[in-house]
Amino acid sequence: MTVTLGEVVARLDDAYPPRLAESWDAVGLVCGDPADEVSAALVCVDVTEAVVDEALASGAQLILAHHPLLLRGVESVAADTPKGRLIHRLIRGGCALFAAHTNADKVRGGVSDALADVLGLQATTPLQPEPAQPLDKWVVMVPEGNTEQVSEAMFDAGCGAIGDYRDCMWSVVGTGQFLPLDAANPAVGAIGDLTRVDEARVEVVAPRGRRTAVLEALRAAHPYEEPAFDVFAQVALDSDVGLGRIGRLAEPMSLREFVSDVGRVLPTAPWGVRAAGDPDAAVSTVAVCGGAGDSLIGAATAAGADVYLTADLRHHVVDEALRSGSPALIDAGHWATEFPWCVGAAELLADIGCAATVHQPPTDPFNLHCPTRTRDEETR
Repeated sequence: MTVTLGEVVARLDDAYPPRLAESWDAVGLVCGDPADEVSAALVCVDVTEAVVDEALASGAQLILAHHPLLLRGVESVAADTPKGRLIHRLIRGGCALFAAHTNADKVRGGVSDALADVLGLQATTPLQPEPAQPLDKWVVMVPEGNTEQVSEAMFDAGCGAIGDYRDCMWSVVGTGQFLPLDAANPAVGAIGDLTRVDEARVEVVAPRGRRTAVLEALRAAHPYEEPAFDVFAQVALDSDVGLGRIGRLAEPMSLREFVSDVGRVLPTAPWGVRAAGDPDAAVSTVAVCGGAGDSLIGAATAAGADVYLTADLRHHVVDEALRSGSPALIDAGHWATEFPWCVGAAELLADIGCAATVHQPPTDPFNLHCPTRTRDEETR
């Protein structure tokens, strides 16, 4: 099966919706012609010289990266600049570049889900949920014989979508009553006569942003001069996507044991695994965030996590958090906590007909690690 880059991009945008990306982020297609065919891809965390070398040597026509190459400090992509050189190599080699960053962090099946799965967490929910799409509930009274024409018009205007279902509606039949006055032009009944009609109470939901379109459709399709309807704005709810994840281990263990497990299941990188907390404390509820996640320490604390695993934790941030009653904190390295996503991303590409491999060598800029001596060792 042959797919175009445009088709691949459309599928990636479905999987990692750009609307979920943070406002400062730079996601999506960086270079490449949507009309070009794509049969092979390389998935990575960072776009480095080694990654580009592998992509071009293997004949890949696409690199799917987690970190945007052109995120910070880029004023030029001239071939004599470090990042411009990579872009020029990719374009000359016929290889596109696509980035899925904070949008991939938030979605189900994304970075934090992949990290949670590797650690064996169960029943996970977002640590910092995104708000669900704001919805209105429309309640319309329609003569029973006109229910279909009105509901279909409202569906066409954007009503009735709930998750993966469409044309969703609830209705019940009752009795409507009205008395047309002298200036009225009733579709049913007569001026001055109290009229009773069998009417359906139709209830549907619609995105709040579709109010004008729904109202226009309702009025155009409804047989009455003055349709009776109500619009209720639903309360704000959390969605099932967002930054970080929190879940439970299958069996409780000590912090020491959990840190050991983390070192065993995460990919090996020079950064290693650092932890702050009581080694003998029981761990059952675990919060995670792939990549730099110190901004979610408060959310992990509020959620009642026993331990929070992320990366790029700083000395004073950890010190102040522990003093304030945070959970135990683990820094497992930026690259290592995001790399598990690459496997699922490669499988996604394969499912749409684009064979994908994962760049295996660590792209973490820290490539050496030397353990320091303890005070006991120094005094021997």
